[in-house]
Order: sequence, then structure tokens, then C-alpha cells
Amino acid sequence: MRISSLQIFNIANKSMADANREIIKTQEQMSTGVRVLTPADDPVASTKILQLTDELASIDQYLKNIDIADSNLALEDSILSNVVDVVQRMQVLATAAGNTATLTPNEYKGMAAEVSSRMDELLNLMNTRNANGDFIFGGYKSASHPFVGDAFSGFGYQGDDGQQFIKIAHNSKVAATDSGKSIFVDVKSASKTIETSASPNNTANPPAKINVGQVIDQQAYDEFYPEDIVITFNAESALSPPGKNFTATERSTGRVIAANQAYVSGEDIRLKGLSFRIMGSPASGAPAVPAAQLFGTDALPAFPADFTPPANQSFTLTVGGRTERLVLDGPINNLNDLVANLSSTANGNAARLTNLGVSVDAQGFRMPLGVNITIANGSPAIDAVLGLNTTAGSSSTNGVQAKAGDRFFIDSSEKQGILNTLARFKDVMENYDGSAEGKDALSAVVAATLSNLSNGINSVSDVQAKIGARQNTAESNRELHLDIQLHSKKLMKDLREVDIAEAASRLSQQTLILQAAQQSFIRVSQLSLFDRL
Repeated sequence: MRISSLQIFNIANKSMADANREIIKTQEQMSTGVRVLTPADDPVASTKILQLTDELASIDQYLKNIDIADSNLALEDSILSNVVDVVQRMQVLATAAGNTATLTPNEYKGMAAEVSSRMDELLNLMNTRNANGDFIFGGYKSASHPFVGDAFSGFGYQGDDGQQFIKIAHNSKVAATDSGKSIFVDVKSASKTIETSASPNNTANPPAKINVGQVIDQQAYDEFYPEDIVITFNAESALSPPGKNFTATERSTGRVIAANQAYVSGEDIRLKGLSFRIMGSPASGAPAVPAAQLFGTDALPAFPADFTPPANQSFTLTVGGRTERLVLDGPINNLNDLVANLSSTANGNAARLTNLGVSVDAQGFRMPLGVNITIANGSPAIDAVLGLNTTAGSSSTNGVQAKAGDRFFIDSSEKQGILNTLARFKDVMENYDGSAEGKDALSAVVAATLSNLSNGINSVSDVQAKIGARQNTAESNRELHLDIQLHSKKLMKDLREVDIAEAASRLSQQTLILQAAQQSFIRVSQLSLFDRL
């Protein structure tokens, strides 16, 4: 086989280029300290390196998450410890307040002032923000104040029941927050109690307020429980002489507890063993405009002297979704006969009208409550007598129902929040007058306050125990991640980093090979037939 000079040059060029490339690669490995510069250098190692890189990135993020969770939990635990300190101080004060034999009304007012100050402190603690500016006890609604209110109206919770979780491992999450509702609001009450509130649809400006209220007769209230009370302000004309008045009803049944009661701002309202006050000027309701469907509205009534309705002559009267069938079963010669027939007890018409709340007189049908009246399902004979189109149907249009004014709610509850417990404690001390009745009321509230505050501390302590367990979980995951991180970094180093001694030896070998190739090429390139002629 003959090898041309061009082939000799190409082979030599390729060999020296390959040797030079290996040298450059080894030099780059030594300068960077990295053995696997491209996946082609070691495909198996490259795959493992990518897996380890992802694993280490995940561990770094989990460690950051654990730091965040630990910070949030430590802050929450610190706040809860402060809450316990304040509540314990209130327990000491409540114990002292039970000494009604020696303390004066002025001394109780001084105690009430301290309770007011402590409520402000608790409110600030419950509305604590974390480093990100989020309210830690608001649940998922962490952007706005979870607790709002004051000592008069009580305190409400505007957050939700959510807990924010942080992922600390592939298959592990830890709650970094707790809902303020579960800690501070849903506290078991010593006895059945109430929650008061104003309807958000009230229109008075400035808004009237209802205070937190008290249970002043536990036995009477227990008999009424679990019903809720609705206080509705009526039209002022419902009272004589006209003035602001309200009606109290059961929420579930609408049954009237007290109707058209005169209202005086700030005066105690006592119902079903409860006492509460409404302050301000609530908006009154509007009276009803009675509905009327008068005889002769559609045509002039006719009263033949010998008119006797045929058998089964009747028509329907519908009011507010209720319908009754009235009958005409006697001779009708004039309006008096018509009214007597329509209001007869013998044929049952009187009872039917009473059931609808409708009255009848010489002019026609009337509905005092303002619900419009519809007459239908009659006959031409009845149309002629009433002067109304009962065949096609005829309805009044002038009725306007009464419009309710501002409303307030007293809801039954088996739970009482810490802030509302202190609000009731403050209220009874501020209004203590030294009378025997006042002492009894104060003693009852003090006993309930001590029990409810104890339940509140238990609620807080339960959450603190859970926080400790979460912190332990986070710490154990941190230690596991650090161990895995150390092992993974060592394995990564073994796979990725270059052995300097081995690389130096290899570089010397590759350099020697390159030099030998260069020297060989010089000698081979000088071989020629012309040199032998």
C-alpha cells in the first residue's frame, strides 16, 4: 500500500491536534479543579452530578424554609408567653375584685382602668406582625388586622381559621402560624353566654353601638338557650306618643319577645336573663302603607233584588303567598249584605279573612300590613257583585310593607374570647354602685371571669405545646438535611473534582506524546525518493 505525502501530513496533523487537545483539557481541569467539564467527559458521573446538584439546591431551600418557620414559631411563642403574663395579672386582679365587702365603687373604677389598659396591650399582642409585615394570628387573611373592637362593643375576629404551612422536606410540612380564632376566641366559657353585634346594614350615622352585655340571671338564660335575639327598631309611629322604639324577637321563629319598647340611649335592656345597652340614635323603620282593593275598582257593582249566587260561587284571596277561598252564599241586595256575607262566621269567611290578616268594610278589602291583595278565580256573577274582575284577576297596587330600621343581634354561645371576658369584667366594675344587687352581679362576673381566664390560659398553653413540637420537628429535619448535605458534597467532590497529582502525571505523559509526535513528524516529513537518487 502506498501512502502519499498528503496523507502523511494529515495523519501527523490530526495526531498532534488530538494530543494538543488532551493537554489543553488536562490544563483546564488543573486550573479549575473540575474533572468533568462536559457530560462527554464522563456521562455516568455527569448524570449523578446533576442529581446531586438538584438535591443540594433543594436542601438549601429547605434549610431556608426551616429558618423562616423557626423564626415565625419563636415569635409566636414569645407573643403567647406575653399574653399568658397579662392574663395571669388579670387573674390576680379578678381575685382581688371578689372582695366586695371592703372595696368601694371608686376602687373598682380604678381596677377597671387597669383592665382597660391591659386589653389594649392584649389587642396589640394579638395583632402582632412578623418580619414580612403579615399579621401572625390572621390565618390566611394576614394582610389586615385580625382583631378589632373596643371595650364597650366587644372585640371581633376578622381573620379566618387557616394555618400557613412551610415545606421543610420532600414529604414534610410544618405549620408556621396559628389562627387567632382558635387560640383567643374559641375559648370554652364557664357557662352559656352571648355575643352581641350590630347589623352591617344599619344606616344610622354615626352608627349606634350595642355593648358586650351580661348574663344577669343564668337560670333564666339557660332556659332560653340556644335561641338568639334580634332587636329591630320600628317606625316611631308604633309608639304613642311617637318615639324611637324596638321589638325583640327570636331569630329562628320570629316569635315576639317584647314589642314596641320605648328606647332610651344607654339604658339597660333586660330580656331572658340578659342585660345589654344600645348607645346612640339607631335609624327608625318606616310604617306600612295599608293595601286596599275596593269594590267597584274595575266596574260598578250591581245588586239585583233577587240576586242569589248559584251553588259553589267563590273566589280566591291571596296575600303574601297565602291563599284562601271565600264564598258568596246568600242574597245580596246592597253593600251591607255583601259585607255581611264576606265576614260571616257561618260560612267560614270570617276565619279565612282573619287567617290572611285582611279586613272587609263597606268600601272593600284592606290589608293593614301593606302586602298587596290579589282576587282571582271568580265568575261573571261575582264580578258583577264586587265590581272587580275576579275572572281574569285583580290586584291592589297601593300597599307598601313596613321597613325595618337598624337591627342588633344577641347570639347564644358556649364560647367566650379572652378580650370579651375582660370587657365584661371591666363593664361590671365600672357600673358597680355598692348595692346588694350590684355586689351579687359583680361576684357572679368575677367567678365567671376567673374560670374563663383559666380556660384562656389553657388554650394558649395548648398552642405553645404544639409550637414546641413543630420546632422540634423543624430542628430534626435541619439536622437530617445537614447530614445529607455533607454526604452529598463529599460524593460530588469525588465525582467532579480533579486529582491534581494524577492530572499532573497525565499532563507530563501527554506532553511527552505530543513532543514525540512532533519529532517523528519532522523525521518522516524529510523522507523522499529524491534524497536517494
